[in-house]
Amino acid sequence: MRESLPLIGTPSGTHPGGRSAMTCRFRCGDACFHEVPNTSRNEYVGDVIAGALSRRSMMRAAAMVTVATAGASAVTVAGAPEARAVPGSGRGHGGGGARDGARGLRFTPVAPNTRDAVVVPEGYRQRVLIRWGEPILRGAPEFDPENQSAAAQAGQFGYNNDFLALLPVRGERGRWILVANHEYTDEALMFRDYDADAPTREQVEIAWAAHGLATVVVEEDRRGGGLSPVRRHRLNRRLTATSEFRLTGPAAGSALCRTSADPSGEKVLGTLNNCSGGATPWGTTLHGEENFNQYFANGSRETDTRYGIGTGAGARKWERFDERFDVSREPNEPHRFGYVVELDPHDPDSTPRKHTLLGRFKHEGATVRLTGDGRPVVYSGDDERFDYFYKFVGSERMRRGDSRWAREHNMSLLDEGTLYVARLSGDSPEIEIDGSGTLPSDGEFDGDGEWIPLVTASASGAVSHVAGMTAEEVCVFTRLAGDKVGATKMDRPEDIEPSPKTGKVYVALTNNSQRGRTGQAGPDEANPRVGNKHGHVLELTEHRNRADSTRFGWSLFLVAGDPEDPATYFAGFPKDRVSPISCPDNVAFDDHGNLWISTDGNALGGHDGLFGVATRGDRRGELKQFLTVPTGAETCGPIIQDRRVLVAVQHPGEVDGASVENPASSWPDGAGGLVRPAVVVVWREDGRDIGA
Repeated sequence: MRESLPLIGTPSGTHPGGRSAMTCRFRCGDACFHEVPNTSRNEYVGDVIAGALSRRSMMRAAAMVTVATAGASAVTVAGAPEARAVPGSGRGHGGGGARDGARGLRFTPVAPNTRDAVVVPEGYRQRVLIRWGEPILRGAPEFDPENQSAAAQAGQFGYNNDFLALLPVRGERGRWILVANHEYTDEALMFRDYDADAPTREQVEIAWAAHGLATVVVEEDRRGGGLSPVRRHRLNRRLTATSEFRLTGPAAGSALCRTSADPSGEKVLGTLNNCSGGATPWGTTLHGEENFNQYFANGSRETDTRYGIGTGAGARKWERFDERFDVSREPNEPHRFGYVVELDPHDPDSTPRKHTLLGRFKHEGATVRLTGDGRPVVYSGDDERFDYFYKFVGSERMRRGDSRWAREHNMSLLDEGTLYVARLSGDSPEIEIDGSGTLPSDGEFDGDGEWIPLVTASASGAVSHVAGMTAEEVCVFTRLAGDKVGATKMDRPEDIEPSPKTGKVYVALTNNSQRGRTGQAGPDEANPRVGNKHGHVLELTEHRNRADSTRFGWSLFLVAGDPEDPATYFAGFPKDRVSPISCPDNVAFDDHGNLWISTDGNALGGHDGLFGVATRGDRRGELKQFLTVPTGAETCGPIIQDRRVLVAVQHPGEVDGASVENPASSWPDGAGGLVRPAVVVVWREDGRDIGA
């Protein structure tokens, strides 16, 4: 039997998964403690749409007039170069030694644990690659938490790293551009004596500078698999909550996006709550703006339109220092957030773009594949209970080469094409989907689906496919469009990743404690458990394996939780040979075709971690835990290369009641140091390939 693990930081009021209430407050504005935004029955909702859009329509008209197992290892103080591991503790599922497992997964699995450390398998090393506050731009000072300033933070690595990408530096062998999202700030862990009711201007401006994106050149070690940052490289860059971004697509320039400071409706200051993302085949990166609603204050039912903007003061009180965060003064400012941002990491002078054609919602991320004739397809999930997942199919082909002409063309690929939302149906009798997670009589949860068009844009204009909504309205109120066409309500669709080996698409659905509650949607074959606290992973197969198809088949690849729970499923693999997993979040693939899953809010009592699972062959469904993260932390942004694994350790020490004065974690620098989010790189001691 697996040892019983204590819950960490889980008093009353805890997130229904395994997050602390503190994480809920700072990361998503207590989204899970608010009413579910999606109250639609996904039937005809013309009256709802008309009411929600009436004021917008009048504005538009006016504008027209004016124009670890035993043997696992950990490094508690990860700042020491190539520090040796110490034994992990605990027993768990996922048996088998380092030689056992699918290729790429041949390591001794880490057991579930609650250690304040990054715990990795026996025979592996780790190092902190870069921490919050490390200087990356010329002139930026060393990190000094007692004398921090907004100017200093704007030149330093930001807070709460999430999505990561590694792109080779052109012409510099052995060097990569590390691209990172800085999703949100936790001021209680950043500032001594922080008063949430009365933050200072300096604290707010430091928080603005700690949000956003970073590009940092890193170089490979001459020996081993480690990486080190190259400080002050010409490609290093910080983009913050006050940097300039450009709106593109149908909503750009519309009356819905115009503000007092930007009457053009095309220039936006900042990007907020960037969660996951993706790298494009043409060398750029995509970044999903997720819980943007929490930064705005003084909203109303009229100005919110299903996005969760509060009616009172904002949690961070930003509206006291910049009126654009006060919706009563600038009702359109929230319409300029909630998009997919595209960044060119190779051009530090470029202006990133927010692509409105990909829709406005709480984007967990955005991942790209190409059709057979070279057009982009982008998948994205809306991370909210009972919301939807989407696909964009471009109409223009990618151009090869690195000329300025080719780069400019490729940066516009996501502004022409069609945005779709998913509708799923099961193939089992309704009586067999009873909410318990028991498999139906055909042996799996599966069915068919269709991609429903919402809006199409081309060089000559944009057309809405949703009755009663213009193209601009579909792009700004995308959730309402999904409601109206009857999209399927999902259990928090997060990261979505197409397999480079098979073309199958994997959708991480983190959890949904509201499923089946009174007044909420009940279980269906794609979301088969009531009070779903552990989540699941859906496998989607496009019709004829064509990325641009409007039909697909689907099945549940994993139904997460303790393998000893009968309401779990691991693609048919024996459950006594897998690791327990809860709350899948970010996903990535290795070169062997294995899916790697990071978790957020583990509801089984252990810390969050990173898992690898085989998707093909006789070991399909074999899932093994590769690492765990420290107390209060979440595992984000996994990158799986042949000889190294990178993860973003986000919000370590974010446990209820924690503060600078009363830390809940000593990671990564040990006792006496400030708790700091960081990126960790892991490699094998013998220098060979991961899991091979």
